[in-house]
Amino acid sequence: MKDLQALSRRLKSDPLTPESTNVRLYRAVSWLICASEQSKHPDLVFVSHWIAFNALYAADADSVTPTAERERFRIFIRKLVSHDEHNRIYSILWEKFSGPLRVLIDNKYLFKNFWDHQRGLSSGWEPAFQRANEAAMHHLNDRRVAEFLEIVLDRLYILRNQLIHGGSTFRSSVNRESVKTGNRVLELLVPAFVDIMMKNPGEDWGAIHFPVVK
Repeated sequence: MKDLQALSRRLKSDPLTPESTNVRLYRAVSWLICASEQSKHPDLVFVSHWIAFNALYAADADSVTPTAERERFRIFIRKLVSHDEHNRIYSILWEKFSGPLRVLIDNKYLFKNFWDHQRGLSSGWEPAFQRANEAAMHHLNDRRVAEFLEIVLDRLYILRNQLIHGGSTFRSSVNRESVKTGNRVLELLVPAFVDIMMKNPGEDWGAIHFPVVK
């Protein structure tokens, strides 16, 4: 908590980072602090972590479709990985969470096509699920960090939708492990993302669509 608060104060007055990037990072850290204050409520921790992540790549919420938002964070992820000189993201995904993430990826309830099938929007989901899981493991074994991280975040995006859009009961027993794993991963990944962005102020992280109006 103290480290996050110190980082928040630093961001507020950092002259080396463009204002738009500073605002992104300051907002993200504020939600990381919020997440750290919600330890008794894992669902709220996850939502706060996701808002922190969203703040880092945020686009105009009134004009971005779910498909476009996913594409935006894929582009963002590739930028992050390209600047990750010390392979911190890979270390988090492989050394700390490869086991739990395999379980997360193998959870059909976090696979978009499964729900499309339940709604009658597709004729089947199992073959696509199997292909996606195999691709994830190939990406992990081949150290294709961006591609593997995209799949992880795709699954967590479904969990995010379940919570944000009222598709899950508060403290529901059916998704406890997914929420727990998601929180463990995001509480390490998002601060790493913030650090990478701070160390690359020259990168174009995009314009913020809800700037501070003075």
